[in-house]
Amino acid sequence: MLRADPLLRIELLMLASEAQDAALMLARFGVFNPAPCALEALEESPAVAYREAWLEAQARLSKLLEQCGDTGPLNIPADAEAPALADLEELNAWLKEVWTACLACHESEVQIAEARSHLDALEVTLARLERLNVDLAHLLHPDSLLAVNIGSLPVEGLKRVTEALAMTGHLVSRFDQVGEQVFAVIAGPRARQDEVRGLLAQAGWRELPVPDELRTHPQAARSWMEQERTRLNTQSGAACQIMDGLRDRFGPRLHEARLRLALAHPLAEAALAGVRGRGGLAALSGWVPKRQMDGLRTTLNGHFHGRYWLDVREPSAGEVADVPSLVRYPGWLAPFVPLVKSYGIPRYGEFDPALPFAFTYLLLFGAMFGDIGHGAVILLLSAALTRRLGRMAWVGFAAGAVSMLFGLLYGSVFGYEDIIEPVWLSPLHDPIRVLIIAVGFGVGFIVFTLLVNTLNKWASGRIGEALFDSTGLAGLAFYLGAVGLLASLAGVVDLAQPAGMLAALGMVVVAAFKWFEAKAGLGERILVTLIESLETAINLFSNTLSFMRVAAFSLNHVALALAIFTLANGLGTAGHWFTIVLGNIVIIVLEGGIVAIQALRLMYYEGFSRFFSGDGTEFVPLRLSSQQAKV
Repeated sequence: MLRADPLLRIELLMLASEAQDAALMLARFGVFNPAPCALEALEESPAVAYREAWLEAQARLSKLLEQCGDTGPLNIPADAEAPALADLEELNAWLKEVWTACLACHESEVQIAEARSHLDALEVTLARLERLNVDLAHLLHPDSLLAVNIGSLPVEGLKRVTEALAMTGHLVSRFDQVGEQVFAVIAGPRARQDEVRGLLAQAGWRELPVPDELRTHPQAARSWMEQERTRLNTQSGAACQIMDGLRDRFGPRLHEARLRLALAHPLAEAALAGVRGRGGLAALSGWVPKRQMDGLRTTLNGHFHGRYWLDVREPSAGEVADVPSLVRYPGWLAPFVPLVKSYGIPRYGEFDPALPFAFTYLLLFGAMFGDIGHGAVILLLSAALTRRLGRMAWVGFAAGAVSMLFGLLYGSVFGYEDIIEPVWLSPLHDPIRVLIIAVGFGVGFIVFTLLVNTLNKWASGRIGEALFDSTGLAGLAFYLGAVGLLASLAGVVDLAQPAGMLAALGMVVVAAFKWFEAKAGLGERILVTLIESLETAINLFSNTLSFMRVAAFSLNHVALALAIFTLANGLGTAGHWFTIVLGNIVIIVLEGGIVAIQALRLMYYEGFSRFFSGDGTEFVPLRLSSQQAKV
């Protein structure tokens, strides 16, 4: 659970004609992660044409299903075989013919929809112009000596415009009003049209365009629009009948096409990683969990009856960085995994931080936001939003429960410190102790990260870094000695001499390692050694002090509650309880969000950055497109 499952590299050789069946078998097996083939003698790429045919057929099928609708659930028979390349190309050609037939019907529907949209726009304009009850063809004739403008302007400017236009020989006739906009017709001598346009522009005039279809009497335009809608409905009904006929005609075979493409998907997907071959042979390469090898051999024997060759080996030192990481998580831990993976994927063989992350994150959140009432609200909200939040609701549920636990330890209920006695301590009354505990927790956490980093480097073969680097055993020795020395100076323990010697020894080893690692001249090597040694001490010290924020936020939680109570006590009964309720909502939303982010920051920057590279590759098994892999 804390490390990736051991994987084995396999090279599976079979007849090229059976490559699609081999890929399908491995997809059904469910735990084969394809990888580039390492057999140099196999120079050809026999699955490239297969993948191209599959991609074309899948694209056409997707478009057809958008038009014809879903063909129902896809149940893949256990004995179904993957199509060969010739079968896939034949299916692709048939899908092309079907798409051509459906495309004509689809384009007809699009044209009908566009025509209806145009009629709807005309309907809006006609509804305005019907109030005029005049033949617009005569009114808007371009050769007329009379210039006519139809549009709208703000109602408060109508009187001023009417008076101004009267001086130019123009008449204003209003025929409709919508809100603060008045629709009007302005008519006058065409010779003074430019002058009128400038005046109208200053008054906020908006011209109402009259399409050619409406340049007639409104009653005639209305009659034409009704006839046009009837014609479009007739065409749409005919198009629907054609589409229904196509669905009835091609539906069953489209379902069969879905099945065949699902069976072809494994080889098309494996081809992306690289299926190699030569002559009549083909090879599939990839990674399989060690615990699954016996099952794989049994499956291969049952399927190919000896018509294959399987090479199995452990990952070499040079390819460990390319090995995918397969980690199994229990159900209760799975909701925390996305938070870990948002930082990165653990390398193969690297310590997986999901388990310590879950416990430490919840512990930090509860310590900084300890309150029985506030934790109960978070818990209940998470339970109520389970359907919307999915698995992440468990994170909120657990955080609320831990917050309630620390609230019991602190004796805090909705900010009240006098309802119950604290089981452990009260941050309000013992802040120094809270601060010491927070720093002590930080020391323990950093020691843990240094140990994990040492194990990771040792497992990856970097023995020197594991033993002598600042993030290895030498850095751990310096850190423990420095902590012991500071504790002795504070009078907590009496370990000044051995702690000082341990810290000095650790720093000398780290400096020596930096010296030998530096590839530079004498002066530059001295400078690099001094700077990196000093950086080691400063980073460890500052990282430890970062955990003081745990104490700070636990005290801040109490301080916010006291501020709310102080405001509430100065108000009447109604105002008092309103302030208490509103203040607690603010604490839950605002401080709860800040605490959640700060706990995550401590995990990422004071924990993960010390031992977790996060540049691994996730194990992605080959699978059927309609099924989820079970690992």
